Amino acid sequence: MQDYVDQIATCIARGKVSKSSWWPPEMKDQDGADEIAASALANGLEPGTLLQGCMLGMDRIGKEFSEGKAAVTNLVISGVAMNTVLKHLKPYLQSGEVKRKGTFVIGTVLGDLHDIGKNLISMIITGGGFEVIDLGVNVPTKKFLEAIGQHPGCFVGLSALLTTTMPMMRDGVQAIRQAYPDTKVLIGGGPITLDFCTRIGADFYSPNPHDAVEYLQKNVA
Repeated sequence: MQDYVDQIATCIARGKVSKSSWWPPEMKDQDGADEIAASALANGLEPGTLLQGCMLGMDRIGKEFSEGKAAVTNLVISGVAMNTVLKHLKPYLQSGEVKRKGTFVIGTVLGDLHDIGKNLISMIITGGGFEVIDLGVNVPTKKFLEAIGQHPGCFVGLSALLTTTMPMMRDGVQAIRQAYPDTKVLIGGGPITLDFCTRIGADFYSPNPHDAVEYLQKNVA
């Protein structure tokens, strides 16, 4: 059964979605994440163990990206492969048979319509075993607060890609601190720095999405 886990991890890390997919060229005509996931479950592999394969694969590609050995396109393709496996796991996730490590609420702050960075971090955190609640873009602080109330104990991620919306991120962090002081708040985006993170009272910032997953895993209850 461990072979299935290793195969799924490899397919996700390399972005091999299915047997018919052309990428990567050296895996042409080989079974991909779709076929292997179906076979694994049909042959009795525990759904939770299959999810571990997803986590291993996303961890590999996340590390490669943080080390400059993989590009954004590699992350995107790996995300497609991971989502293919998650489709097979969906009934088990919905029933509660497969447990998530925690919940991560994320959105791009009010006034900002950029979503590429948000989508990438959402994908990698999903692959890390967390349920991601994506609020979308142009999200007012009130909506973040409502989502935290609906998902007690969740982590929160605020994204901003414009310097003009950084004050909205600051206001959002302060509002979350006031209403839910124990909530861990992660921030990110092109203009964001560690100094800004410290100044506004957020808990975590890193330019590498893989580091965010490691932070969540260390701080999950």
